[in-house]
Parts: sequence; structure tokens; C-alpha cells
Amino acid sequence: MFIVQNYPLAILFCFVTMLCWGSWGNTQKLASKTWRYEFFYWDYVTGVLLFSIISAFTLGSIGSEGRSFPVDLAQADWVNLGSAFLGGVIFNASNILLSAAIAICGLSVAFPVGVGLALVLGVLINYFGAAKGEPAYIFLGVLLITIAIILNGLAYKKVLAGTKKASAKGIFIAVSAGIIMAFFYRFVAASMDLSDFANPAAGKLTPYTAVFVFSVGVFASNFVFNTIAMKKPVEGKPVSIGGYFKGKPVTHLVGILGGLIWCLGQSFSMIASGKAGAAISYGLGQGATLVSALWGIFIWKEFRNAPKASNYLNVGMFILFIIGLGFLIYAGA
Repeated sequence: MFIVQNYPLAILFCFVTMLCWGSWGNTQKLASKTWRYEFFYWDYVTGVLLFSIISAFTLGSIGSEGRSFPVDLAQADWVNLGSAFLGGVIFNASNILLSAAIAICGLSVAFPVGVGLALVLGVLINYFGAAKGEPAYIFLGVLLITIAIILNGLAYKKVLAGTKKASAKGIFIAVSAGIIMAFFYRFVAASMDLSDFANPAAGKLTPYTAVFVFSVGVFASNFVFNTIAMKKPVEGKPVSIGGYFKGKPVTHLVGILGGLIWCLGQSFSMIASGKAGAAISYGLGQGATLVSALWGIFIWKEFRNAPKASNYLNVGMFILFIIGLGFLIYAGA
């Protein structure tokens, strides 16, 4: 299987993760013009599972290092399989809430608040679960990112001034998504032997197998979580599964593309975690908040009518986010 052999390449993989995790939401924005997010989400999880299978039988099965995907899956013990699967369930519970927040308040708010919070909590959880990197720089980076999240929340609060209070519901949902999302990565990382991907311990999973089992957890749990979301929507009327099959092929493909993009990022993050460490790999990947905010502000014009104070606050958010991410990179150098 393909293994990252050095720290600079691991950091490059983490930046790809950042771009993927910060960009998949654009597919939801595109689909939302004619499509409820609940319908979009069925295609999204299909794309996640599809990419994990493709990755497992290609990068996860080539070369002489490590165990190939079929061999690794066959030897895995139930504890590690269960840990990766549970990670998928936890992620799906959080991500479907994040999708609801995107539908309500947009990319430039849902991601910095929800995923930003997940970054802060998740880095701490993953660091204490598998310490790697200089803690002082990790915690300083997390502190700066926390302040950046607060600035974004204040910017959105000024946009809400004088508008319907119902929009604040998006913030609450984003925060809930972030708290839950902080825990998923640790369960997936715990299923792998982070110290040696080339010769992993018996029963442990390679990154490719872990991502596949994780994706199965995402897909399977969607039959519970998304069914609930369709019957008890956070916005709009309840919808039935019959409406999903009335969608145009191109609309379904947009959702599948979103899942493919996200899972590419997840795969690269897991592959990089062997060299960068779980905390740094996860933290840099969740720098996706910066990428998504850029999409939301400059492409989707979500702060089009915002007061100048909001623009200044968002500039401060970007600066602190970039500096914070820099400290996370330096922590593992």
C-alpha cells in the first residue's frame, strides 16, 4: 500500500484534506437550488462509501509495504473494526447537523463555528489520545483558532441584527455539530497502528481499511439519522423518501461528488497521521473552516449586505486562523 514517508509530504496531504473538507459544501450549495439538503445527503454518503472502496483497492493494495486491503480486513479484530465503524456513526450524526446549519446560515458561518469548534476540541482529544508534536505550539495554535471562531460568530451576529431571530438557530445547530464532530477522528485513529503503517500490529487496521470501515458506519447510520431529519426537519416541511427518486441524474451526481471530495480528504488525513500525528493531521485538515469561509464570503456572497464591522471581524478571523494553523504545522516539525 502507499505510505507517506516524511513530514513535509504529510503536511502536503493535510493541506489537500483542508481543501477537500472545506470545499465539499459547495456541492450542497449547488444542489440546494432545486434540492432539499436531506435528499442531497443520501447522495453524499454514497459518494463517501464509493471513494473509500476505490481507495482501498488502489492505493491501499499496491506496493510491497504494509498489508493490502483484503488481507488487512481479514485479519482485523472486532474491537478495531468497531472503533472505526463507531467513528463513522459519530461523524454522520455531526455532519448531518452541519448540513442543516449550512442550509440555514451558509458556509461562511456554519463551517467556522461548527467545524472550528470541532477543530479546537478534536485537536485536544486526539493529542491526549496519542501525543505527538510540541504541546506548547499545539495549544497556542488552538487558542488563536478559538479567538478566530469567536470573531466569526460576532461578525454573523451583526448580520443578524434587525433580521428574524430564527436564523440564530443555525448557530446553535452548528455548535451542536461541532461538539459531536470533535470525537469521531479519535475512534478512527485508535483503530490503526499510528506508530508503524508499514508493519502494523496484528488486529490493527491500515489507514485504507480504517477509512472503508468508517465509511460503512457513515452509510449505515444514515438510514437512521437522515430518516429522522426528513421526518423532523430543522427547516421546512417533512419530506418522504419518494421525493429523492424524483431528482435529476445531474443533481444526484453533484451530491455523490460532494461525498467523493470529502472522503478524499479523510483518506489523505489518515494516511498523513502516521508521520504528522493524529492531533496535527486532524487540526490542519479542519483548517477547512478557513477554506469554506472563503468560498462563502467571496463566491456565494453570504456577507453581501453585512456592515463594515462584520468585514473587519472576518479579516481578523482569517489572520488568526492562518497564524494558528502555522503553529500547528511548526508543532510537529
